[in-house]
Amino acid sequence: MSITQQPAGRPAPRPDAPAWLHRVIPVLLLVALMWVSEVVDLVMPLDLDRFGIRPRDTSHLAGIVLSPFLHLGFGHLLANTVSLLALGSLLALSTRHLWLVTGGVILLGGLGVWLLGGPGTVHIGASGVVYGYAAFLAVYGFVARRFGSALVGVLVVVLYGSMLWGVLPLRAGVSWQAHLFGALAGVALAVWLGRQDRAERAGRVGVRRR
Repeated sequence: MSITQQPAGRPAPRPDAPAWLHRVIPVLLLVALMWVSEVVDLVMPLDLDRFGIRPRDTSHLAGIVLSPFLHLGFGHLLANTVSLLALGSLLALSTRHLWLVTGGVILLGGLGVWLLGGPGTVHIGASGVVYGYAAFLAVYGFVARRFGSALVGVLVVVLYGSMLWGVLPLRAGVSWQAHLFGALAGVALAVWLGRQDRAERAGRVGVRRR
């Protein structure tokens, strides 16, 4: 057995983290920010939930961006956390569009809630993002014609297909508008990005060297 000594004053190299972990870290950070917000809301008299989406209230437009990071207690947050980690990780590992999809779903879905939500209501929670992720994953692979991503889409439909009922006004106190517009935003982004990726791949295949 031989031992290789490191030069004096130089720290031993550390093994790189696996590539999949680097791709999932943004999802963990998003969820961590939601938990930090809820803890702050619990221990400090700030009433952060008032910064959610207030439909058609121009003085609360910031709620479109802030609402996914606000929850009605830890039970509400925990329910969203499980789905966010699962679906967000699948999105991060199967595509390169995590940030674009996240931002697009928050903005487009939130705008839909702001425009068409019930008067006098406040909408909080990340369930719109969950629905956006699920809808994107279910559609993207088929539009992009990527076999692996299409399999992910089938898996999401099998595991989360019952979420479809959440876009209907069946339960009082639940923002079905956030579910509906989050899902519609996810589908729109899947079609747009799927077509772009399919065209980009076709362009690379069509290139011939002289």
